[in-house]
Amino acid sequence: MSTSSTDAIHIRDLHTWYGESHILHGINVDVKRGEVVTLLGRNGAGRTTTLRALMGLTGKRTGAIRVNDTETIQMAPHQIARLGVGYCPEERGIMTSLTCEENLMLPPKVAEGGMSVEEIYEMFPNLKSRRNSPGGRLSGGEQQMLAVARILRTGAKILLLDEISEGLAPVIVQALARMIRELRARGFTVLMVEQNFRFAAPLADRFYIMERGLIVREFSAAELQDNMDMLREYLGV
Repeated sequence: MSTSSTDAIHIRDLHTWYGESHILHGINVDVKRGEVVTLLGRNGAGRTTTLRALMGLTGKRTGAIRVNDTETIQMAPHQIARLGVGYCPEERGIMTSLTCEENLMLPPKVAEGGMSVEEIYEMFPNLKSRRNSPGGRLSGGEQQMLAVARILRTGAKILLLDEISEGLAPVIVQALARMIRELRARGFTVLMVEQNFRFAAPLADRFYIMERGLIVREFSAAELQDNMDMLREYLGV
């Protein structure tokens, strides 16, 4: 199948290994520009590995990964980032000795059109009030906001978000949901891994369910209710 000109991400027959361990077994995933897509599945299904493979952070990869019509399977992570891709890993990677604002300014720009610091503080008022606080003094929710916010300044328009709601207070989860809605309204493309189905369900345009390194089902938000029994079977939701 040829790449659609509307695809921000186009993955075909992707196999990935960590050393001798074969993790992804020929997955196909498409994310259209301006779309929010969620990878669902139990721990160990291969969802995080899919994001890492997109960024070139796994071991051997075979198949095809096209980002905005550019083939990236042979590219290094920094080259992929320069195509406008931002990756927010589960571990966040906040520099604890730097202030909130120093962390925000740390990543280099990868493309034109990044959000200004003022725009970011408007989206994340918590960060504005903590701009001079050391990263290590921020709450878990504030660190998660910062991890996403610093990507927005770089000019990346494709966001790979790994479990951004995990372990956070409901009020912070609600703020992150508002952020994703606003980013979609601004034309960002989001591919996210989520264990929290209640967080992901109202946000995503489409869903892929992964199990044992395979895509086992795909459905749209409009088909969500018709797939609830299947979701309970795969996810226990």
